[in-house]
Formats: sequence, C-alpha cells, structure tokens
Amino acid sequence: MRCLVVADLHYSLPQFDWLLSAAPRFDLVIFAGDALDISSMVDFRAQIVVVKKYLSLLSRITRVILCSGNHDLDDHSAEGEKISRWIGEVRELGIACDGDSLTIGDTLFTVCPWWDGPLVKQRLETQLQEASVERLAHWIWVHHAPPGNSPTSWGGKRYFGDVDLVQWIARHQPSMVISGHVHQSPFISEGSWFDRLGDTWVFNTGLQPGRPPTYIVLDLDEATAFWLSADHAQSIDLKAPLQRPAATIQTAPPWLISLDQIADPSLVKPVSAEG
Repeated sequence: MRCLVVADLHYSLPQFDWLLSAAPRFDLVIFAGDALDISSMVDFRAQIVVVKKYLSLLSRITRVILCSGNHDLDDHSAEGEKISRWIGEVRELGIACDGDSLTIGDTLFTVCPWWDGPLVKQRLETQLQEASVERLAHWIWVHHAPPGNSPTSWGGKRYFGDVDLVQWIARHQPSMVISGHVHQSPFISEGSWFDRLGDTWVFNTGLQPGRPPTYIVLDLDEATAFWLSADHAQSIDLKAPLQRPAATIQTAPPWLISLDQIADPSLVKPVSAEG
C-alpha cells in the first residue's frame, strides 16, 4: 500500500490542485490537518465550501483520511470547547475523519481530532484505548500535532509539540504517528521530518509555499518512507534503526516521478531497466 501524506495546506488552492493530480497514484491520501487558514482574507465559511468540494473530488479518486488541526476549528461544543464541526461532515463523502478508524488490509488507521480542552482530550484518550484492542499488524495514528520534545516539533527556539501525545505513544506504541503543525521542523538545524520513539515512527511533512506542497510517501509494502520538498528528496528504511541524516534519494521507483507530478526529476534518478 502506498500512502501520500500532506498537511498544512492552509487553503493553498494550487496545492489542492496538485493533490488532485497526484492522488490517482496512491492507495490512500492522508491529510494530517490544517486544510483551512484562519489568517486568510477569504471568509472561513467560503473556505469550508471550497475545501469540501476538493475533498469530494479527492474521495472519488482514492481513499482519504482527514484529521482536524488548530486552523480547522470552526465551532464550539455544547461544553464550550473549540471543535471542527465541518470536518465531521465530510464523513458523508466516505472520508475517515476525527474519531474514526479505518482498516485497510493489515493496517488500522486511527484518526485523531485536535483537542482544545479536557473533554475532547479525554474522548481522544478513550478512542486510542478502544482502538488498541483492535490493533492489527500495523497501527497508524493521524494526529495534527507531532509529539513534544521531538525533532519533528522543534521550532528553532523551543518545541511546539503535544506532550500528552508522547505519553500516549509510550503507552500504546503504534507503528507510526503522522503529523504536521510545526512548519519549519524539517528544514532547520536540530529539526527533522522523522523521528522514532521506542518502536513508533513519527513524521511531520513541514510546509513550503507554491506547488507542490512538501509531502511524504509511505510505501508500506516496501517499508520505505520518502520525503520531498522543493530542494530535498530523502528516504528512510522503516525496517532499520533510526539513523540521521536521512539518505538522499539516488534512484527512485518510476511511480514516484511519473508524469513529473510526484517528484522533481532533477532531484532523483529513475531506477534503470536493469533494476
């Protein structure tokens, strides 16, 4: 199974357009939060209408997972906590979203909401506990914020991750946690797009402007993770221990660079016909 991972598109329509063009190459698109942008000049309600249209188109192409991020909160619960009500509405499109689990083959995906208060936090803890009973050979969490005190949440002066997530990872040891939120982590000294806590791989896509966005590709069959940005093309072996820095991609499988939609062909060389 090949998964395309994005996060923090923040209502960048050229990046949403790229996502639609790339999606047919993948078995699953994982959107790890912040589809919207609270600082945009475009009205929040209009953003939701447009993004839901993109998600509708995307769901007709491949399977989709979407979790909420802090920029996606558009309402308050009855108890007064901020929530993303609109993301719950994309479930009718067949998209797995906040609070859902999705099973594909031997992999269980758990989709985590952004929590802004103790009640949603408690519901998330309960969700993880219940999902742990159903875990399969692979268990992957989609959680917008990366764990605290990890290179994936390093902002240059301090960590911006979720400290509670560190405890949940230690308790349940999922196979992977897929995040975004801290835009600069993959690009700065002491930061990274990947980390490992115990047996759990942790990923943060990072953010760059323009088309395409930064993105991660998980080839679960080959146990390989690729990270591509405007000037980086790196990969790690998920079967090997944590090693830094990540390897620069010297040769890439043809599907990764096909139609020049997935990777900049100047960064990587295709695998030759001889293998």
